[in-house]
Amino acid sequence: MSLDNFLFGVYPYIAGVVFILGSWIRFDREQYTWKADSSQLLGNKGMVMASNLFHVGILGIFFGHAAGMLLPHSWWQLVATDVQHQYIAIYAGMVFGGMAAIGAALLFYRRMTNERVKAVSRFRDNFVIFWLLVTATLGLNTIFGSLHHAESGDVSTMLVLAEYVKSIATLSVDPTLLTGVSYTYKLHMLFGMTLFLVFPFTRLVHVWSVPLAYLMRPYQIVRTKRIKTHL
Repeated sequence: MSLDNFLFGVYPYIAGVVFILGSWIRFDREQYTWKADSSQLLGNKGMVMASNLFHVGILGIFFGHAAGMLLPHSWWQLVATDVQHQYIAIYAGMVFGGMAAIGAALLFYRRMTNERVKAVSRFRDNFVIFWLLVTATLGLNTIFGSLHHAESGDVSTMLVLAEYVKSIATLSVDPTLLTGVSYTYKLHMLFGMTLFLVFPFTRLVHVWSVPLAYLMRPYQIVRTKRIKTHL
């Protein structure tokens, strides 16, 4: 088996199995560690902007990749040509990828320079932020190649990458689809897949616990306590 066949034919499923089983086991056995471990109380300076940039960027990247890669090609053709689709992906990647990279850089810098935060930071906390920063930066680096393809009307790489991701999702992975694809894209994909591999061992598990129930919870009436005074 060649290295490419392992990295893009076997590794995605290793990462996927660890992602699902690891998250399940951690939730079942270590619920006390199932939290975001926010360090905002230890130092709030610059935290709000960095955190908001990072979270909005990551959410935009996640849903953008899901829509761009997993939705049927015929659906996209109903609203945009292939070249327009590629430009949408490029500009969305620039905006949300830039936000995620800047936010991650600010958060990483804070963890390295704020003595109170640094004292309580674990290796895995620093590692996952750094890894997300590198992954986002590698994603931004692919934009140069994508712009060149879009300007020349070449959408083949975009379509091939989408077909490859669909082949993983349908459990029929075909690494030969990536033959001829630049390693700029492949490296970004490998870093992205590794995020799923390390996910269960980091604070990222709190993503599973998005408090959607709050959106459907009835309003709570809060009354102020009146103190009676006796004349």
